[in-house]
Amino acid sequence: MKLLFINGVNLNMTGIREKGIYGAQTLDEINAEIAARLTGDECVFYQSNCEGEICTSIHNAQQEGVDGIILNAGAFTHYSYAIRDAIASVTVPVVEVHMSNVHSREEFRHKSVLAEVCRGVVCGFGKNSYVLAAESFKL
Repeated sequence: MKLLFINGVNLNMTGIREKGIYGAQTLDEINAEIAARLTGDECVFYQSNCEGEICTSIHNAQQEGVDGIILNAGAFTHYSYAIRDAIASVTVPVVEVHMSNVHSREEFRHKSVLAEVCRGVVCGFGKNSYVLAAESFKL
């Protein structure tokens, strides 16, 4: 199975910013651990702080033979109708993920404009949120 992991805005700062929420591992370290745990799958990792680049990555997934997208859009989750529309425009299923439990944080983080066009949402399990989302494609 070919899985595309897309990480959005500020996730390149994982391991540096707010370690109490996101942990001390860098995004590259987390990606390496995910790939090691999903040895039977092809894992492709992408990160961008630019909304349009994330949309393009979602669009390209279809022609690149991606079976599923695991998307942590970061703060874009709460207001990016462009990313929402990109998800709705492809047939590749998308699972929204968050390392933190967004429902136990600030009020503005409780609303996702992406969730209704995603296959599901996994949050609150740290880096394991990515693996749980990936495993959902095998059910």
